[in-house]
Amino acid sequence: MKQVVNWLSERHCDGVNLGIKELLHYQNKTGLLDLSPKLTIQAKLAGSYLAKTKGRGMEFDEARHYQQGDDIRAIDWRVTARTGKTHTKIYREEKERPVFILADLSASMYFGTRLLFKSVQTAHLASLIAWSAQKRGDRVGGLIFNQNQHREFKPYTRHKAVLSFLHGLMEFHQPTNTQQQYRFSEACARVRRLARPGSLIFILSDFLHLDDAAKQHISRMTRHCEVIAHPLSDPFEHELPKVKVAQSVALTDGNESQTIILGEGSIEQQYASQHQQHFEQITHILKHCRCKVIPISAAEPIESQFGARS
Repeated sequence: MKQVVNWLSERHCDGVNLGIKELLHYQNKTGLLDLSPKLTIQAKLAGSYLAKTKGRGMEFDEARHYQQGDDIRAIDWRVTARTGKTHTKIYREEKERPVFILADLSASMYFGTRLLFKSVQTAHLASLIAWSAQKRGDRVGGLIFNQNQHREFKPYTRHKAVLSFLHGLMEFHQPTNTQQQYRFSEACARVRRLARPGSLIFILSDFLHLDDAAKQHISRMTRHCEVIAHPLSDPFEHELPKVKVAQSVALTDGNESQTIILGEGSIEQQYASQHQQHFEQITHILKHCRCKVIPISAAEPIESQFGARS
């Protein structure tokens, strides 16, 4: 417990609320993420990534024998003079890759039992992604939503764009007990329309509201974009806490209440089995949509989770 308190104190964080200092912390942690493109860049605008196609770009790729139809302005006179045969320069086109972050701050994300609320961990991860993309020269944009509203952020490369997104996270991080009005599928639909082919899209959510409409939008995203899904969860959502003496515990989400009995082996096993099936189903659906799936726990620091994968 003391270790958790110290960790929170060092990062100016309480695990429940959200502040700018804890998000700025990840500006110096960009080495944890590798955002190099895994798919062919399809964007038409020039940028800082080398495409697999060759053309009239800025990055020299090779010199080859002149072929009919080649631009005579690209003739490599030095190689031509040295070999006695006409050679032309071939350049590799540079493409840019916008990075979009879909951050779910709806009601179900305001839950945590050990270190952070899932919503706070979502903000930490979004901050790490945004700073990492900005450092690489990618344009950073996205969409933040809660159960009441959403806000779109157009992609820009400027440092100011990241700060604007972080302030959006803090503004939308306001837990309420109102019913879900703005739907997860609507957020997916908007990101699908915003993202251009070749974009890198991160979806940060517990995917509690992953319905057929959301699945359809995500599937369409992956046709032309690289999509990484980060399902966030808390250990309590996987298994019940261990206790020495059986006891009854009352739970509420602010609207509905129920009672869970801790310390009963059969109940613990049934609970763990049901929730394992739930999370396996989410993973299966996302992979079927051609997403790369990387689960994130709200009970461990982001650094330790990505450090273990590197």
